[in-house]
Amino acid sequence: MKEATRAAYEEAILRVQMHMHDTLDEPFDANEIASVAGFSKFHLSRLFTAMTGESLLEYRRRLLLERAAHSLLYRPRSVVDLSAEAGYEAQEAFTRAFSRLYGVPPGEYRRKLRSAMRHRLDTIQAKSKLYTLSLTIDEGGAKKMDVKFEKHDNLKVAFIRHTGPYEQSGEAWNRLCAAPGIAGRIGPDTLFLSLCYDDPDVTEQGKTRMDVCVTVDDSYEEEPGIKTQNIPGGEFAVVVYKGAYTGLHDAYRAIYGDWLPKSGREPAGSFSMEIYHTDCASTSPDENITEIRIPLLDK
Repeated sequence: MKEATRAAYEEAILRVQMHMHDTLDEPFDANEIASVAGFSKFHLSRLFTAMTGESLLEYRRRLLLERAAHSLLYRPRSVVDLSAEAGYEAQEAFTRAFSRLYGVPPGEYRRKLRSAMRHRLDTIQAKSKLYTLSLTIDEGGAKKMDVKFEKHDNLKVAFIRHTGPYEQSGEAWNRLCAAPGIAGRIGPDTLFLSLCYDDPDVTEQGKTRMDVCVTVDDSYEEEPGIKTQNIPGGEFAVVVYKGAYTGLHDAYRAIYGDWLPKSGREPAGSFSMEIYHTDCASTSPDENITEIRIPLLDK
C-alpha cells in the first residue's frame, strides 16, 4: 500500500473512531458511519477490520462494555441499568458478553476489582492522613493534592492519536512537536496536554487511546498526519500532581475511587485531561507537574 494511501485510510479510520466515541449512545447506523469515512459501508467494513483487528460492531460493543466495567468500579449503577446503557435488551445477554470480555460476570467483577482497589487505596492512605477535598498519593514519598472544582473554556488543539500503553506515547509527541506548523508557533502560552479515553485497569493495554495535543488558534492549518479538534469546556475536578508520571495511575484511582464518590459529583466519562506544566526532558521525574482535569456531569 502506498504511504499516501495508507495515511488517507488512517485518517478516515480516526474520523470513524472519534465519531463512534461521540455517538456511543445513539443507534448504530452503518450508512451514517460510512459517510463520515467517505467510503461505502462495505469498503469501510473491510478496511476498518483490516486496520484495527475489530469489526465496526465489535469495536462499538467493546467500548460500551468497557464503559460498563468502569462504571462497575466507580459509579453507583446497578447491573440492570448498565445492561440497558450498554444497549442490551436482556441482562442475560449483557452478562454473557461481559463475561466473554473479562472472564467473570459483572457482579463478580465489581466485587473483586473494588476489593483490590480498596486495598490499594488503604495502602496509600495508611501512610498519611486523607483530608477532605485532598488526596495523598505515595510515589517515592507522600504528596498532598488538593482537588478543586473549576470551570474552563473550550480548547482548540492539534493532535495525534496514540493507541497503546500511555507510557509509550513518546513517538507521537515527537512527531507532533516536530511538525513545521506546530514547531513554529509554540510559545509561552502553548499548552501541552493529553486526552486519555481509557482506564488501563479496564482496557487492554494495546487498545488504550490517547490524543497527544498542543493548543493552537484558528489560524493553524492541518498538516499531514495531524488533525485538530475542539475540547469542550465546562466544570472539571482539577488536581495538580507533582511527581513521576508512573504515579499518575494511582492518582486517578484515588480520585475516582475515593474522592469523587464522597464529593457528590459524577464524572462525565468521556475523557480525562492531563496538562503538562514541566518539560520531562529537562525536569527530574519527581519534579514533574501535571494538572489533571476530569469533566463533570452537570448538577
